[in-house]
Amino acid sequence: MLDVPGRSVRNAAAALDARFGTMAADDLLAVMTRDVFPGRIAMVSSFGADSVALLHLVSRVAPDIPVLFIETGMHFAETIAYRNATARALGLTNVIDVRAGKKVLLEEDPDDNLHMFDPDACCAVRKVEPLNRALKEYDAWITGRRRDQSFTREAIPHVEADGSRVKINPLAGWTQADVDDYIERHALVRHPLVAQSYPSIGCAPCTSPVGPGEDPRSGRWRGTGKTECGLHFQNADFK
Repeated sequence: MLDVPGRSVRNAAAALDARFGTMAADDLLAVMTRDVFPGRIAMVSSFGADSVALLHLVSRVAPDIPVLFIETGMHFAETIAYRNATARALGLTNVIDVRAGKKVLLEEDPDDNLHMFDPDACCAVRKVEPLNRALKEYDAWITGRRRDQSFTREAIPHVEADGSRVKINPLAGWTQADVDDYIERHALVRHPLVAQSYPSIGCAPCTSPVGPGEDPRSGRWRGTGKTECGLHFQNADFK
């Protein structure tokens, strides 16, 4: 964690974005992992629909970087298999499962059905709190968020403050076409559920297929009005 007041973190992030935010994704990753935050930065990946593009970029720059995977206990079986296969294929040597403690789950979600009546609380217990705990060891973290993914992400910078840490979004300016082109150009393997109309993949109980013309994230928490899990936003508002 950066040992400076929150306002200084915001200023530092803004300065980093002004200096490095126009770099290509691979160059930005190299600078952040090797020069700015060596040994103090992690990547967070869902190993979801488009995750392989950023995972591949990271593997070429820092294959031993900690890659934090939030193991909610609710993932599709395909996601777990894909995580394992992708890590092997890309030579990522430090994939770390982050999960809620057994005692917490027994207290907060003993019947594994919290998602049915309070999905925000479920995400808080199974995703947000475990990740916040894991990130205490780092000064910065890397995400795969893009501006074109949803209206809640349309203004994200390449480098931003996230509380006492800095958040790096190397693909912020990429479009879906850019991602598709990168994956095809490097012959990368997508999550198998993409071919079954899942353009955005989260936990199995809260993810449904998306129809033609629908927003790519409309299959997440369908019918609830919820748009984000809370790792980056709270009820569609900035933290």
